[in-house]
Amino acid sequence: MSDKSRIEWTDATWNPVRGCTKISPGCKNCYAETFAERFRGVEGHPFQFGFDLRIIPEKLSQPLLWRGPRRIFVNSMSDLFHERVPDAFIQKVASVMRIADWHIYQVLTKRPKRLRELLSRKLRGTADQPYIWWGVSVEDRQHGLPRIEELRRSGAAVKFLSIEPLLEDLGRIDLSNIDWVIVGGESGPGARPMRPEWVENIRQQCDAGGVPFFFKQWGGVQKSRYGRELNGQTFNEFPTYNALQTPTQRVRKLAWEQLRVLSAA
Repeated sequence: MSDKSRIEWTDATWNPVRGCTKISPGCKNCYAETFAERFRGVEGHPFQFGFDLRIIPEKLSQPLLWRGPRRIFVNSMSDLFHERVPDAFIQKVASVMRIADWHIYQVLTKRPKRLRELLSRKLRGTADQPYIWWGVSVEDRQHGLPRIEELRRSGAAVKFLSIEPLLEDLGRIDLSNIDWVIVGGESGPGARPMRPEWVENIRQQCDAGGVPFFFKQWGGVQKSRYGRELNGQTFNEFPTYNALQTPTQRVRKLAWEQLRVLSAA
């Protein structure tokens, strides 16, 4: 949990779930796994159990602690729609997002079928909230592009793509009803290269379709060395959203009472 995230497209991270398992080529050099496994066996550390998947109910209240509105990346160290996360817990996470509605939430998954199924049923009341942004990871044509169609069918009000790590030229992408695109290269040891023409192809399609484009990084072993400029320009575009003001004391008190009722359920 961090209210000063180093991830360029968010302000804070919230991890009511920790750990995950690999399901596609984009997971090969997972930064979250690399970080978590450094602390396996360190008693008392949040990642004492490495990258083993764990539910962390005591973290549900964290968004309520931030008074000022933030963009919050939900489960930067996991995947909310992992098959071993119970529906009931996902519903609680969604309820917290509804309660603390002065933030923007960015939920990213590589498991879009479950996202679509839950947004159409148990999370239906959450899908159409404009301050909750639902996204899928897209790393290549075989595994990534089909996720876009699942997302498009989900009924989410705000839909985004995290095309990171971009592993190949994606060719033509159907960006209809997509509200935001993030592109970035892989970073850290063993980082796979990303070619400029792959990025430019996506940028041009976003420009043609009027889709906000955010270029996160070139990546590499030393990502700061290569920066995040594309053709001499920095792209920091976001979906249009009128952020709410800092909640009053009355609103915060009501939010905590709602959370107390939720936690007792």
